[in-house]
Amino acid sequence: MEELRHIDLVEGDEGRMCVNTEWGAFGDDGSLEDIRTEFDREIDRGSLNPGKQLFEKMVSGMYMGELVRLILVKMAKEGLLFEGRITPELLTRGKIETKHVSAIEKTKEGLKKCMEILTRLGVEPSDEDCLAVQHVCTIVSFRSANLIASTLGGILSRLKENKGVARLRTTVGIDGSLYKMHPQYSRRLHKTVRRLVPDSDVRFLLSESGSGKGAAMVTAVAYRLTEQARQIQQTMAEFRLSKAQLLEVKKRMRMEIERGLKKDSHKEATVKMLPTFVRSTPDGSENGDFLALDLGGTNFRVLLVKIRSGKRRSVEMHNKIYAIPIEVMQGTGEELFDHIVHCISDFLDYMGMKSARLPLGFTFSFPCHQTSLDAGILVTWTKGFKATDCEGEDVVELLRDAIKRKEEFELDVVAIVNDTVGTMMTCAYEEPTCEVGLIAGTGSNACYMEEVKNIEIVDGNVGRMCVNMEWGAFGDNGCLDDIRTKYDQAVDENSLNEGKQRYEKMCSGMYLGEIVRQILIDLTKRGFLFRGQISETLKTRGIFETKFLSQIESDRLALLQVRGILQQLGLDSTCDDSIIVKEVCGTVSRRAAQICGAGMAAVVDKIRENRGLDHLDVTVGVDGTLYKLHPHFSRIFQQTVKELAPKCEVNFLLSEDGSGKGAALITAVGCRQRELEAQQQH
Repeated sequence: MEELRHIDLVEGDEGRMCVNTEWGAFGDDGSLEDIRTEFDREIDRGSLNPGKQLFEKMVSGMYMGELVRLILVKMAKEGLLFEGRITPELLTRGKIETKHVSAIEKTKEGLKKCMEILTRLGVEPSDEDCLAVQHVCTIVSFRSANLIASTLGGILSRLKENKGVARLRTTVGIDGSLYKMHPQYSRRLHKTVRRLVPDSDVRFLLSESGSGKGAAMVTAVAYRLTEQARQIQQTMAEFRLSKAQLLEVKKRMRMEIERGLKKDSHKEATVKMLPTFVRSTPDGSENGDFLALDLGGTNFRVLLVKIRSGKRRSVEMHNKIYAIPIEVMQGTGEELFDHIVHCISDFLDYMGMKSARLPLGFTFSFPCHQTSLDAGILVTWTKGFKATDCEGEDVVELLRDAIKRKEEFELDVVAIVNDTVGTMMTCAYEEPTCEVGLIAGTGSNACYMEEVKNIEIVDGNVGRMCVNMEWGAFGDNGCLDDIRTKYDQAVDENSLNEGKQRYEKMCSGMYLGEIVRQILIDLTKRGFLFRGQISETLKTRGIFETKFLSQIESDRLALLQVRGILQQLGLDSTCDDSIIVKEVCGTVSRRAAQICGAGMAAVVDKIRENRGLDHLDVTVGVDGTLYKLHPHFSRIFQQTVKELAPKCEVNFLLSEDGSGKGAALITAVGCRQRELEAQQQH
């Protein structure tokens, strides 16, 4: 058993592999010339393969009797045996066989057997002749045992070195008639081996029917491995969705979209289809200085965005990042909004713009029920926020109240913005055909321009409005249960919001690593991974961040580097383990990209049907780490949209800073609309 890393002909570097040495050819390069005798050379010349298998011709049972015969012929010719008598039998090849050598060397009846064998050859031996012949046989068979012991010693030293141990303990399985039948052979072999490798404890075990039982054993091990591979594939098969299944996901998403838009089913709908009161995308005439706030996590940004219209359209941004201490996130609502206003004040000082009454856009990445562009009622806090007296309140009013309390500056809060809508607006400024926004990152969500007449909870029936789908909750009513696996259920049960956001839990970056971890735990329990040992690391929630999945799936990474990443995570993996982990990651992220693509296909087809078109050209603005950083997600996602919505030509545009620049653009468009309405009233 050689270490795989030393076998250059085989790929892989972990574990061991049995090597068949084919050592019979040892010496074919001339390396044994100094110990080969004239008799060895004569045997070789008379063989079917001269110059080949020279070691085998010195040691194997096939040639031993023949070596003895050639020595006896020479001794007889020189008058040292049989009084110089040479018979035709003695000159005939194959007349002395290895079984004869074994018989002659027997302790008790050896000499008697020798007399019988030589008499059959017609040489009329004396007792002295028989003793001499017995001696010749011993010399030939002893040399064989010594040579075999030496080569075996070489292998044992190699094993000891590979294992890096002071003392090797090992067993050698042996088969073959010479070893089994010859009266002294095995004892001599063992003795020489122990003399040559004194720092090893070697057991010798007789094999029973190696070629029959051994072949069955090899087959059994191979079967165990293929059976294991089959079971792993069976596990992964649940994640491999057919085109028919993906079309079904698309169809169900469409049904949920309709339920969210209709007045009578909106309340119960899982996909909420929230109106944003953003009624148009930028047209290039936006102009002015705008303030943007971006609140969506533990950090909070304040930005000044200068938008210039005309031929040399430009957007210039300045921003500063402020931390939100945990005691503020989980204190009172007043404390939270006072902290936000304090940060705005610091920023305006820093920019020297305290005196201007700037229009402001507020990116607020929490579920909100908007009643107008500048009014949004917080439905529930997420992402670790727990500030009191905010849920059920209009967050724009909370912000305005805090600005009044500060009495340092005035701001015109024009719009409350969802980050998905901001993403769409940023891209629409560059590309007017952009009417869809997608976030595929820690979370997953989409928005698009819907016909106002279809949004039944909003008055009016002209024009379009951007709808924030909040599609992460798709499936919360059980409509995706047929494709959810036990691993998805485990992730859901261990999450902070069990039963909620089920679609998001199957396709967003925050949860993919958890799905992978659940699968790896299962495969390890079943003995297919990590030698069946579940490490503390593997029991730890959240160890597989999306960035690790991205690294593991990178095509540029050799298995050695994948093992490196797993070792960083405290998972001691073999090469085979790494292959399995890489496949698990690939399968999980592929399904994520596909079901996300199925949702998007439903959206673009809805827009196409809204407009009564046979063919739609549309651009989707995209943001999110999973989409931007994962090596395969975007490609599989785009391919799925293309397959499931063949009548739509969909382009994808990466958004830059949807929550900052996007908020400013929404504010600018809002100001433009306000002026238009004011003019119409005059």
